[in-house]
Amino acid sequence: MAKVLINKERCKECGLCVTFCTKGCLVIGDEMNSSGYFFCRQDNEEECTGCGVCADMCPDTAIEVYK
Repeated sequence: MAKVLINKERCKECGLCVTFCTKGCLVIGDEMNSSGYFFCRQDNEEECTGCGVCADMCPDTAIEVYK
């Protein structure tokens, strides 16, 4: 099981991480950051393989993945 850390202040709700996660481990949450964006969060933690695709796809470098 891997841990995905999301910097909520850098997330701009683009959804690329959610779209490209092959395991469906990320979702757009229901909380807003200080800029008014709903930031993503990890869901289905037990399914995450730590592949890092979400971090690679994030244009704002808001995601870090730890195995």
